[in-house]
Amino acid sequence: MSKPFPLHVIAATATSCLGRGNAAQLARLRARDSGLAPCRFLDVPLKTWVGEVAGLDEITLPEPLAGYDCRNNRLAELGLRQDGFDEAVRDAVRRHGAGRVAVFLGTSTSGMLEMELAYRRRDPATGALPPEFDYAGTHNTFSLSDYVRRRFGIEGPAMVISAACASGAKAFASARRAIQAGLVDAAVVGGVDSLCLTTLYGFNSLELLSPDPCRPYDARRNGISIAEAAAFALLERPGAAASSPAAADGDVLRLVGTGESSDAHHMSSPHPEGLGARLAMSRALDSAGLAPTDVDYMNLHGTATPSNDLAEDLAVHAVFDGRVPVSSTKAAHGHTLGAAGALEAVIALLCLREGLMPAGLNCDAPDPALRSPYLTANRTAPLRVVMSNSFGFGGVNGSLLFDRIAS
Repeated sequence: MSKPFPLHVIAATATSCLGRGNAAQLARLRARDSGLAPCRFLDVPLKTWVGEVAGLDEITLPEPLAGYDCRNNRLAELGLRQDGFDEAVRDAVRRHGAGRVAVFLGTSTSGMLEMELAYRRRDPATGALPPEFDYAGTHNTFSLSDYVRRRFGIEGPAMVISAACASGAKAFASARRAIQAGLVDAAVVGGVDSLCLTTLYGFNSLELLSPDPCRPYDARRNGISIAEAAAFALLERPGAAASSPAAADGDVLRLVGTGESSDAHHMSSPHPEGLGARLAMSRALDSAGLAPTDVDYMNLHGTATPSNDLAEDLAVHAVFDGRVPVSSTKAAHGHTLGAAGALEAVIALLCLREGLMPAGLNCDAPDPALRSPYLTANRTAPLRVVMSNSFGFGGVNGSLLFDRIAS
């Protein structure tokens, strides 16, 4: 068993189609209210539902960073402004020094929409892209972390993890390793992914889009609902942490375990027995020094495709034997792809803080083939340990464990 290395969560925030900031996420989850709506994104004619964040065209980046302007970085900027996160990061930079703070963020498409729109404006004679298009500041995958580090003057390691739907979760794991190795004392982690044409048409070509709001764990589930989100957390080693956000009883919230695997079964399908998912969950438990019986609630990856939910359920049942209440929140906020692991990690932290186990929406006829105890109604209870799963294309898997302890 690995030696536990818990990190304090100093601040966390999430912005999605449910609204801006943590209060909006909580209110909609408690109300069992979805932010999904029929697709009206640009001129996309697809019959599907999406989770679009309103008002991104009105967001303005700081003038010195105007070259980074794109939908993805505007969404990042909007997210950074919520829940005092901006101030918490600036305080960490002051306390530790710019070189002792890192940035680890996940995304799948970054500013790809900017490239897609630029292609529509190519010179008809030469095919040249418009001169104002800035690949490095927008479409480039590193654009996201580069924007965030420059915004805060961070000089420590900065990187973007692009590992499909596990990207946001793997950002937490990467930060944990960097802090444990002594490279830095604190890290901004999270994920940002925004709607773009490639994502919508690409998943449509794979026949993975549902024409209705997605319904994880339902017997009639037939695909995903694509969405966008920005979610961030500030992690610090315990000895370096000044303070942590308190739960209702004053307890401290921590990242205590991370587990990763790559089963490499298929480019777009999970291993049918969920072997990689099982390994990721087991490694997370091992890294935290916890047993399956210590986990009080699990936020599933739960995408609502027939094969994904089945494979995950097999893995969860193999590790937890039906003892842990589970649900997927994707029917509320959609599948945010490279941001999913981060968004659902922040939701897991909110669940810990508030003692909330949110219901999985749209599960009117639970699939009898799935054996995990899936929540179709909200449940409230004191929670001490919560797990969040994120599994991506190519068999890339990540599981995170959070707990709360007495301050």
